[in-house]
Amino acid sequence: MTTHLVWLRNDLRLTDNLALHAACQDPTANVIALFIATPAQWARHDMSPRQAAFLLKNLHVLQRSLHDIGIELHYHQCADFTDSVRWLTEYCRQQRVTHLFYNYQYELNERQRDLSLEQELAGQVICQGFDDSVLLPPGSVMTGDGEMYKVFTPFREAFIKRLLHSDIHCVPAPVPRTMAITLPLRPLTPFSYPLQTINDAYPAGEKSALQRLRDFCHEQIQFYHQQRDFPAQAATSKLSPYLALGVLSPRQCINRMRIEQPDWLQQREGGAFVWFNELIWREFYRHVLAFNPSVCKRQPYIDWTQRIAWRQDPHGLAAWQRGDTGYPIVDAGMRQLNQTGWMHNRLRMICASFLVKDLLIDWREGEHYFMMQLLDGDLAANNGGWQWAASTGMDAAPYFRIFNPTVQGERFDPEGTFIRHWVPELALVPGKSIHQPHRWAESQRHQLNYPQPIVEHKQARLRALAAFKAAKDVNPGGDK
Repeated sequence: MTTHLVWLRNDLRLTDNLALHAACQDPTANVIALFIATPAQWARHDMSPRQAAFLLKNLHVLQRSLHDIGIELHYHQCADFTDSVRWLTEYCRQQRVTHLFYNYQYELNERQRDLSLEQELAGQVICQGFDDSVLLPPGSVMTGDGEMYKVFTPFREAFIKRLLHSDIHCVPAPVPRTMAITLPLRPLTPFSYPLQTINDAYPAGEKSALQRLRDFCHEQIQFYHQQRDFPAQAATSKLSPYLALGVLSPRQCINRMRIEQPDWLQQREGGAFVWFNELIWREFYRHVLAFNPSVCKRQPYIDWTQRIAWRQDPHGLAAWQRGDTGYPIVDAGMRQLNQTGWMHNRLRMICASFLVKDLLIDWREGEHYFMMQLLDGDLAANNGGWQWAASTGMDAAPYFRIFNPTVQGERFDPEGTFIRHWVPELALVPGKSIHQPHRWAESQRHQLNYPQPIVEHKQARLRALAAFKAAKDVNPGGDK
């Protein structure tokens, strides 16, 4: 009898799981599933304790779902990827595995791990990998010169053209195996990794993820383009934690969207296409990461930005992390992140810009801090967002484009509804005055228990412009 092993990683679902689907195509094969925890590797990759806890919850749900269709989930903990390759090689021998199925991960360490394993198993086990976490595989959307696109908009147009001629249907969950499992469920030992309690806003399991997707596409997506930038409104899908762990696939997202919004492609100004555009950004950053391994090494894409003289400001960094900068919209965003593990995308841009441009602190400090907090931590998306804000990456904001945090607050939280929720010290500041609360407090002779701004934006902007210009002018035109 052939034995098919499905090695689960960031693909914790039954439905539309390409590796699992392929492993179950032979009805006579013995199919087993495996998840390997690697706490030391997670620590090096800055996985947040929240995400680790969410992963464990989803793993419990998946174990029960697999058990119901006659597939046992085996679980093991190794220190890191090197240890996991050694252990898995021996495990395949012990279990007499004939075929190994897994879904690709595009990060550098993960790719090196998979290559090492394939070399160890060569001639013994047939390894099959699948492009499961993307709509189109890296390398399939290239310029006419065979290079990776450096700018998002032409990538998007080429991506859409290719997508419309690609098969992106969702594969069904496997049918129950003929050999039912009679053994009881084996308890999953908690990871040897810090776990942080997460709130009930994100119930575990693919059923919950799919229900959230259906509700969003049916009830909210048509208003997405109008409301998505306003954090006080519940206008975003909140699907990112599920996508990050593969509890939900991007194919499920686009196919559900097409069912609910069939004219999405013709209405490019509408909510469905604008939301689809965000899925393409996710793809873009994954393709960038696959073609530029330096991204995984925390290196900027634009060479000259390595010469920027970042400030060492531990007090400013700590104030930003706590949400005590004196800029209400920045502080509200950081406190939302600290308390929930999630931050509205508009606020991610505002808070990142403030750290990099107003405080002139290295973007990698922010990238690291976000990953350590985020429930939806994803290297490609997080790095791409930070390099965009820092003007150091592909299709980044020009370095002279610097968000004014006060104006951003006035524009996207005009009445301060979101700010008052997360910064209760400002609850009594009325209306639009909340964006410059100390000016209001002085006029009212009121004492606020809220810090003064830690930096003056106009001066900070000039400082940032000078630092970027000095770095660029060292060898003007000589670097990419």
